[in-house]
Amino acid sequence: MICWQKSLLLVLSMFEVVFLHAQGEPSKVQIRPMRQIYVQDQRDRGVLLSDQGEPIKPSATTPTPSPEPVASELMEKRDAERRQRTRDLLSAGEVTTAQDFHDAAFVFQHGQEGDDYLLAHILAVEAVIKGDASSKWISAATLDRFLQAIGHPQVFGTQYLDRDYLFMKEHKGDPQALRDHKPETGMTQQPYNVDLIPDQLRLAFCVPDLAQQKTNLKDFEAGQYPKGILPPGCTR
Repeated sequence: MICWQKSLLLVLSMFEVVFLHAQGEPSKVQIRPMRQIYVQDQRDRGVLLSDQGEPIKPSATTPTPSPEPVASELMEKRDAERRQRTRDLLSAGEVTTAQDFHDAAFVFQHGQEGDDYLLAHILAVEAVIKGDASSKWISAATLDRFLQAIGHPQVFGTQYLDRDYLFMKEHKGDPQALRDHKPETGMTQQPYNVDLIPDQLRLAFCVPDLAQQKTNLKDFEAGQYPKGILPPGCTR
């Protein structure tokens, strides 16, 4: 009887050692390739994110990445590389989860052509279909950006543009107009078809109503990032 008890104690002790050893090993979180691309995209734009893509606030005890300003030419180069890597993942069938589609939509939103924004919109819609409510805003923003890229007014009101930038964008194929253009100041949402979508539908897509948009525009013109860029309870 004593030998049996000693054997049981020995087995239990060995199990405890193995269990504690396993518990002490640091867990390795596998970060999906699409999330890695998204984090790089956001960090290049000065957004503080963990490697997992979670927003982080600088503190004395928590090490955080320190995004540095990226020159526009370098940004365009990196954006193009990220879009190609994302296309490769799409072709390989490795963009599958709601988060994957959300992240891919943000990457293509930073494209240069109307087709980039159209693809971004399609990706965002798929993210919403897969259950990611936070992708409602990006689905609206990419539609607005696509419409403006093909010469149509935006309809949700997500795009706030520098007037000079808008003029150059609209007249990029007209060198004479660009030479004759006098610099403008301020921001604008034009062209904007404000009557197509009611405010309740804007709010359903996590876009603020028209009254809040007017306040946001004033904030942008004052050099401040608007606090009301998203309605209460929304994320993106």
